[in-house]
Amino acid sequence: MTAATELTEAADRSLLIVEDDKPFLERLARAMETRGFTVTACDNVSDGLSQIEKAPPAFAVVDLRLGSGNGLDVVSALKQQRPEARAIVLTGYGNIATAVTAVKLGAVDYLSKPADADDVVAALLAGGTEASQLPENPMSADRVRWEHIQRIYEMCNRNVSETARRLNMHRRTLQRILAKRAPR
Repeated sequence: MTAATELTEAADRSLLIVEDDKPFLERLARAMETRGFTVTACDNVSDGLSQIEKAPPAFAVVDLRLGSGNGLDVVSALKQQRPEARAIVLTGYGNIATAVTAVKLGAVDYLSKPADADDVVAALLAGGTEASQLPENPMSADRVRWEHIQRIYEMCNRNVSETARRLNMHRRTLQRILAKRAPR
């Protein structure tokens, strides 16, 4: 790669954000624009893929679980169109298997929600040689468990009996958990 190509790519701050939580998408897009990125925001996989076809961005922030599909499809398409692009995956339901898959498909980092704009910028612009910083306020084990239960509950179309069956949990126990507030 020539110095001119590196300079051009360093100046390219195009960013694609694919996130189905619209309030979070809007907040993150505004925050990234104030940090010097040219943002394109999409709320589903197909829009993200078509945007990559039109103009592959230098950076991407992609939610793992989207209502319209899997965010890893967007990361994979971006890496095919623009191999040097830097993508990170955001999720509220992280586990080691999906983190490994995301990295294998070309993501440079994997952040848990709620991630703030400074964490996103740091992950996008990191050189890759320095060690990742531990989160200052990681989710508690109770919160991770609660998030997992909520995800399964939503996947079962808010059917308590089906959710309890899939989680191998008594239905009344699940009802008590669902009635409580989310732990911190």
